[in-house]
Amino acid sequence: MSMTINGESYTTFDDLWEASNLTQAEKDEIQLKIDLAGKLIEAREKKGITQEQLAQMSGLKQPAIARLEKMKATPQIDTLFRVLKPLGYTLAIVPDTRHTN
Repeated sequence: MSMTINGESYTTFDDLWEASNLTQAEKDEIQLKIDLAGKLIEAREKKGITQEQLAQMSGLKQPAIARLEKMKATPQIDTLFRVLKPLGYTLAIVPDTRHTN
């Protein structure tokens, strides 16, 4: 099944993504947000806790957790640490092997 957007036909999301006018930096930022939200949900569900429980454990409010999971908010680093710690995660800076020069 294909979809037509602005007169262009696309059969997959990847077709649309590659044809978009987004810069690589914009695509990387979007992908980071998708990956972060997905990992937060996955880690919370793996722990078997609700958004409300994670909120209590991290000192945030449940709507803040929901906004993070729905990618409606970009967390500051200190907030991210507060949410990740009770989930058993931390941040790390690692080499980006996706884009080699």
